[in-house]
Amino acid sequence: MDILAGISGDWLKALTWITAVTAGVAVLLWRPRRPDLAGLASVMVFMAASAGAGIYVLNHLGDGRWGGGRQSRLSPPPLSDAPMVGQFLEPLEGMLGGVTDGVNEFVDFRSALPVALDFFAAAGWALALSVPLALVAMAAGARAAKRRTAEITAYRAEVVQLRQELDHVKRHVGYPVRDII
Repeated sequence: MDILAGISGDWLKALTWITAVTAGVAVLLWRPRRPDLAGLASVMVFMAASAGAGIYVLNHLGDGRWGGGRQSRLSPPPLSDAPMVGQFLEPLEGMLGGVTDGVNEFVDFRSALPVALDFFAAAGWALALSVPLALVAMAAGARAAKRRTAEITAYRAEVVQLRQELDHVKRHVGYPVRDII
């Protein structure tokens, strides 16, 4: 079952953008403090959707949405209808049928290729854009990890200091103190 059969080429292009924006918004709602991740997710989904659309176009070559129906289809001449020699020309007619089918498939491929290449080019640009976005996301993640590490180190130092003060208070009150650190 082909769920994209009723979608035109322009809607297929729009669908790649719609899925990318939807993914970006979903990640932004999930992680509102990380717009870099939302941008990266959006670009990656756009890249995958564009590549998928290009593959879809190449898998449906004979479809009229890509311009395959603009040129007239070739058909072999009916040689078997010739009087007296028609039965001997049937193998030639079969061979000509195979050749015309190949030419028709090539014409369909030639008309669908520019549409598919547009999708593949968009996926390539998205891949090129994803590299700097991934670097920004990695830098933001490293900065956040460094900040968390500094906070944990500060908390541990504060806990050590509070334990020392508690031990000092315990000694002052006369409570037995165990040195566990």
